[in-house]
Amino acid sequence: MNILAVGLSMTPEYSQWRDQKVNDNIPMSNSENARSLEEHLQVLPSDIEIIKQDFEKRILELGKKIEQLEEEKMQLGLDVNIQNLEADKLRKRKNKAEKDLDSLKTDYKKLRRSMRTASLVCQNEKAGLKVRVTELEKSLHQYCSHNSAVELKASLSKIEELRGKVGELEDALQNNELRIELLDRGNE
Repeated sequence: MNILAVGLSMTPEYSQWRDQKVNDNIPMSNSENARSLEEHLQVLPSDIEIIKQDFEKRILELGKKIEQLEEEKMQLGLDVNIQNLEADKLRKRKNKAEKDLDSLKTDYKKLRRSMRTASLVCQNEKAGLKVRVTELEKSLHQYCSHNSAVELKASLSKIEELRGKVGELEDALQNNELRIELLDRGNE
């Protein structure tokens, strides 16, 4: 048996070491890791509640997406209306240009007949009329070549595509709502 003598034989270094050793063995509460009683008793949500929350978030996202698509659809509808108005203006200008061209052609034919009968040919007037007829034919071809109907069809196809997307999103939203109802019934 070992006997430890306490008294004069203890050095101050030994006494300090012993106090430190004794204090190291006492568990102390760490304020950083300490949690309140409410945190220990906090109820964790079940898997179904987590899934339900995820579905609700997804439904909100899909709702926002549908609203955005409906806004785009409305904007495209306005664009189609504008393009329809522009197409109507172009058609009116084209019709006017065709009437002017027809009028110039008949004037040109009348002038040619009168020049044949009178045998006085004024080369400048003839050339001027030819230039004017050529200019009018070019402008008519420009109006004809501007194919606004193709642009309208492209806009309409984009609208139909967006309608399809809106339909798909509405179906997805309805499926998610049905799943939530089934999960709620399963919880009951």
